[in-house]
Amino acid sequence: MKKLSKKILIMGLPGSGKTTLAAKLVPLLNAKWLNNDEVRKAANDWDFSKEGRIRQAERMGKFAKKYKKEGRYKYIVSDYICPTHETRKLFNADYLVWVDTIKKGRYADTNKMFVKPKKFNFRVTTQDAELWANQILDKLIPYKWDNKKPTAQMLGRWQPFHDGHFALFEKIIKKTGQVCIQVRDVQGVNDNPFNFKTVKRNIEKRLNSKHKNRFKIILVPNITNISYGRGVGYKIEEVVLPKKIQKISATKIRKKMRKKGMLK
Repeated sequence: MKKLSKKILIMGLPGSGKTTLAAKLVPLLNAKWLNNDEVRKAANDWDFSKEGRIRQAERMGKFAKKYKKEGRYKYIVSDYICPTHETRKLFNADYLVWVDTIKKGRYADTNKMFVKPKKFNFRVTTQDAELWANQILDKLIPYKWDNKKPTAQMLGRWQPFHDGHFALFEKIIKKTGQVCIQVRDVQGVNDNPFNFKTVKRNIEKRLNSKHKNRFKIILVPNITNISYGRGVGYKIEEVVLPKKIQKISATKIRKKMRKKGMLK
């Protein structure tokens, strides 16, 4: 028996980043892409009244159903405003992604008509398509770590792992898709109170919800010098974060923790 495909609807206001996200997700899933504008263009139907939108929802749903029954693609991705509960019901997605990145779109009539979904499988909150596409992919197909794959490295003390480190991780993971986080063995050296077990637990607590299986944490010596031979192929670069993020200080965090009695 042929297995049915899964219909994925990427919906949200105009200008929220639906098509950009779909463009990143489709190749990752090797999916069939149903673009709203392309379907409207083929039908020569640019009616954006309530009736026109219902007709388009039925049209999009019909195409998605057709591809689903054929079973040629495991996933069918559609990026479509789908502004009301009625249009979403007509499309009948198996997996709904709400791109909730803007308060208002560029069309007043759409803004007025748009109703936030009560139920959704995944909510996108920033316009960073590459990062979100990988997170959606991991929800549909759990990621498996592979030592043979290109891997990025993060080396640090992480005393403690804070928002700046998290922002750095989300920049770095886009380079290769998986990151080896190396924890320097510095407990008791100067003002470094946390042992490896605590550091590892803190990192996992912060990263697991969005990036499970895409990182590995290992303990390394107190590395202070990094050298490499000529032409070895490593890419060594500084990741420049916004000044607001750069100002986050682990020293200040430890000071606050001591004031609260959370740290000796």
